[in-house]
Amino acid sequence: MYETVTVDQAIAKAQRTINLPVILFIVGGIAGAVYVGIQNILPVWIIPIGIVLAIGFGWLYWSITITKWKVWAFENVRNVHELKKRAVKEKLIWSDYSFWNKTEIWSAMDRAKWESLQSKFNQDDLFTDDVTVPSETVIRYSRSKNFFEMAIMLAIMGVGVYLLAATDSVIIGVICILLGGFLAYKEYKQATNTEPQIILSDKGIQTASTPFYEWNDILDEDVVDRRSGKTTNYYLVYDYPGGSVEVQIDDLETDQKKLYDLLNLYRGRYKKKNRPR
Repeated sequence: MYETVTVDQAIAKAQRTINLPVILFIVGGIAGAVYVGIQNILPVWIIPIGIVLAIGFGWLYWSITITKWKVWAFENVRNVHELKKRAVKEKLIWSDYSFWNKTEIWSAMDRAKWESLQSKFNQDDLFTDDVTVPSETVIRYSRSKNFFEMAIMLAIMGVGVYLLAATDSVIIGVICILLGGFLAYKEYKQATNTEPQIILSDKGIQTASTPFYEWNDILDEDVVDRRSGKTTNYYLVYDYPGGSVEVQIDDLETDQKKLYDLLNLYRGRYKKKNRPR
């Protein structure tokens, strides 16, 4: 077995050949149904039927192609634990105990091949160090991100001043000034705060609100998303003896993938250094 495909390459292929077509099928099908209904090309009742068919066809495509990808990816990627974790995080596959796994459509040949690949999970992932990453990484608030957001808040304040001075929209104007001013001040405070918010190292993790803990005392470190309406925020999370950490990273000098890669790198270094000889 020649495992020459990286985790990133496998994930990229799934995004390109599975997720993208699913999105196109669903969006295109719904748009097409709405168009022919509004234009009276077909009766208007075609719209709800088209929506159901578009979603159903997209799901059917995923159900068939995801099993083909899983067999190919887990056969050709060496670090299957990282691949599985990334695939769940990227919403390509579901976690082990999810009901939605039952919607996957397997051929007998692919099922047998998948079962034979389960033995790969009995071996640890190989660790590849990145010598360009220092032994410690300090992450602070991003001045550029926060000053940009502060400028937006100041613009909202300007709209509020205009509404008060030139229109009768007093209530909306006051809300814009108060809200914009409060958020602009918040962004300014973050932009000028030079204190480390997250410190990652070969030895462990420390945050602005949590003392240092060694990797040996840290469990389930990850970068997760929390959705509220149309807004998605990202957080560093991990457990330590007697508690847990959740640090929002959207305004910091990092992003979801960079921080995720650093967590894996520093954890890998620690395991390699402390591996029993």
